[in-house]
Amino acid sequence: MPSDALRDFLTEHGFGPDEVNGRNGDGATPLMVAARRATAALAQELLDAGADLDAENADGNQALWLACVTENIETIELLIAAGIDVQHVNATGATPLMFAASSGRARAVARLLAAGADPLFETGLGLTALDMASTFECLSLMRAAAKRPAAGG
Repeated sequence: MPSDALRDFLTEHGFGPDEVNGRNGDGATPLMVAARRATAALAQELLDAGADLDAENADGNQALWLACVTENIETIELLIAAGIDVQHVNATGATPLMFAASSGRARAVARLLAAGADPLFETGLGLTALDMASTFECLSLMRAAAKRPAAGG
């Protein structure tokens, strides 16, 4: 049974009070909205209530991408620990790491790299997150990660 805080959150964002896998006009689920606008505790409650970790919005983004928008590190870590795909590719061929790097979100970049996100994964146009780095800090983090030997290699 959802807590009062979760029911209030769901209602405030246009979902039914028990609709943990509902969709809004952008195709976002409550978990996606929580990843961007709420606490990790609320995101955890949604996961505990059966929220779909793999759901995608209209742009093909999952909750991890939206947590990166606000650099909600606690939620990023929660989603990674829950098993979200750090290498998920959205409708435009981009990964959460590409977004974080291109928008200068170094704390998100560091956490995604620590979780195994690939700085050298290429889009259909041949661009990588390393190519997209918009700040020196993001570039430095990804250069260091790109130089590390691959896991198991």
